[in-house]
Amino acid sequence: MPTTENALTKRREPFNFMLWLLMGGSLLMFTILMLFFGARAALGSNGTVLLPQVFWVSTVVIMLSSVSLHFANVAFKKDRYGQYRALLGGTLALGLVFVVMQATGWKQIADANLRSTERNATGFLYLISGLHLLHILVGIYYLAKAFFEALRRTEYVESFVYSVNPPNQLKLKLYTTFWHFVDLLWLFLFAFLWFQRA
Repeated sequence: MPTTENALTKRREPFNFMLWLLMGGSLLMFTILMLFFGARAALGSNGTVLLPQVFWVSTVVIMLSSVSLHFANVAFKKDRYGQYRALLGGTLALGLVFVVMQATGWKQIADANLRSTERNATGFLYLISGLHLLHILVGIYYLAKAFFEALRRTEYVESFVYSVNPPNQLKLKLYTTFWHFVDLLWLFLFAFLWFQRA
């Protein structure tokens, strides 16, 4: 008679489990920051949120990077290694463009502050987007590692041997999960900042 495995006690892959714990901790941190900001807004002590227009474009860029990473994974699983390298490189480039756009947005915020006399929530905007940017930089580091690993194996046989190795499959899965997490996190943060602006 077959036994059913208990979902709470079954063995889990430790790196995957640690990643989910870290993402849960990050989500909790951002949630606390947003609740704190929302509570201050209810008391009328925050001022206005100066949201730069470039953040709209950077949001589109980061979503495109998630799409390209998804298709990079599809190519990896279907043994299309040239396509995998190109899409992974595209994801990395889009991540770097996002970083540049965030820095441009910060400059726009600083310039607007010099011209503005009204009280605003610049400190909170720097804090929340800066903490998110740290997460993005971690993701870029690991995507760069995966990309340079892929560039080292241009021969089909080398690429195939690399792709069927379970630890390499796990690494790509972890990098992908984290990248999609930081992309979705930015969507929620951007939506929160947009509604605070209104």
